[in-house]
Amino acid sequence: MTFHPVLPPVLLAVLAAMIIVARIVALRRPGMNTTVTRTRSALWRWCGITLAALLLLVAAARPVIGDDSQGTARVAGDTEPNVFVVVDRSPDMAVPDLDNRTRMAVAQEDLTALIDRYPNARFAVISFAARAGLDWPLSADTFSLPPVLAALTPYPEDPDAIEETNVGAASNVLRYQIIGASQQYPRAQNLVFYLGAGASESDSAPRKFEPPEDSIDGGAVLGYGVAAEGGPALRDVAAQLGVPFVPRIDAAPLDSVLPNTESVGGPASARILADGRTETYWLPAGIAAVLILIELYLKLRELRRARLTAEVMP
Repeated sequence: MTFHPVLPPVLLAVLAAMIIVARIVALRRPGMNTTVTRTRSALWRWCGITLAALLLLVAAARPVIGDDSQGTARVAGDTEPNVFVVVDRSPDMAVPDLDNRTRMAVAQEDLTALIDRYPNARFAVISFAARAGLDWPLSADTFSLPPVLAALTPYPEDPDAIEETNVGAASNVLRYQIIGASQQYPRAQNLVFYLGAGASESDSAPRKFEPPEDSIDGGAVLGYGVAAEGGPALRDVAAQLGVPFVPRIDAAPLDSVLPNTESVGGPASARILADGRTETYWLPAGIAAVLILIELYLKLRELRRARLTAEVMP
């Protein structure tokens, strides 16, 4: 068994010490030694809550069972895909022409669908309009990623911003992100998903995407809005990246329009990792949940009895 903690081990150790101290203080509080029966009952409940708290820490340490002969802990596995998401934040993405929904609203749903489609992948997020920026460096922390994606709203509408939007603004950022990922995870696939409106009103000459040769293994260019259906700029982007162009002219689910490629990864539930190891964090977390529910039931029963006693007393 090995551990892959979601927090630094030192922090987990500090939390464990704080929990133990707090529970000892609770054990010594007045009322724990009124009668023998009361003491035993209170002691069992004290043990249950203390055990539940420690089990949650064990779950946070992410125990993994299986072959770990490589001797190193790998985040998300070195064969799981790197998914690069390039998101257009120009004012064009605020146009409500997709079943009365804005292009960005549909794009937000598509981003969530991509996380579900590749549950074991690492993700990097690049946004752009006239210029590009890295909003989320390549990481397997898909638990913290949704709030970042939700914050990717279109920039305020401004004539200059619309005219200066460049469909290839993210070219250099994407290129260097792919180079870095290929060096760090040479066995992983690189998938690129470009979500944009095509900058049909832009006066800027579109920059070209020039990824390293044979570095992109899949993905798609998603064009949002009626104008993007035949947009030559987005088709050019797709050709430069070597991925299909998929027009998003309505709010249909993403899986219904993406090419039917085999999903990389597997179900997002307790899963078998790429190297044959199995996540077991759910077991201590489940036991902790049962213990907490028992304590909650006992507390509610005590409260009900206290109310009935108060009603009976004159």
